[in-house]
Amino acid sequence: MKIAVASQNRREVTGHAGRCRRFWLFDSSDPDLRPSELLELPQEQCFHDLAPAIPAPLEDVDVLIVGGMGNGLSARLARHGIRVVVTDEKDPERAVRLWLAGELPEAAVGADCHCHH
Repeated sequence: MKIAVASQNRREVTGHAGRCRRFWLFDSSDPDLRPSELLELPQEQCFHDLAPAIPAPLEDVDVLIVGGMGNGLSARLARHGIRVVVTDEKDPERAVRLWLAGELPEAAVGADCHCHH
C-alpha cells in the first residue's frame, strides 16, 4: 500500500492540502516504514491549480494523510480511489505508523478548510 503524507515544510503534516506541493511517500510493505522519497511537485500541480485532475505522481497513492482538507478535494480524491485521512498529528512518520495500527486520531474532512471556493 502506498501512503502519502502532505508535508510542505518537510517536517510536519501540512494543514492545507490544497496548496501543498511536497509529500512524503511511504510503502507499507517496507519493514522499516521510512519515507521512500519526498515528492516535490511544481506549483502548477498543486491540488488547487490542477482541479479537477489529480497530480500524476499521486494517482497511484492509496492513502493521503493531511492536516486539513475541504470537502470538494476529499470527494475528488475519493473518485480516484484515494482515501483521505485528516489528523492533528504533526509528525509524518508517526502519523503513518499510527494509521497502520488503526490508532491515528482523525478529524473531520472540511473542519479546517476556510478556502471559500
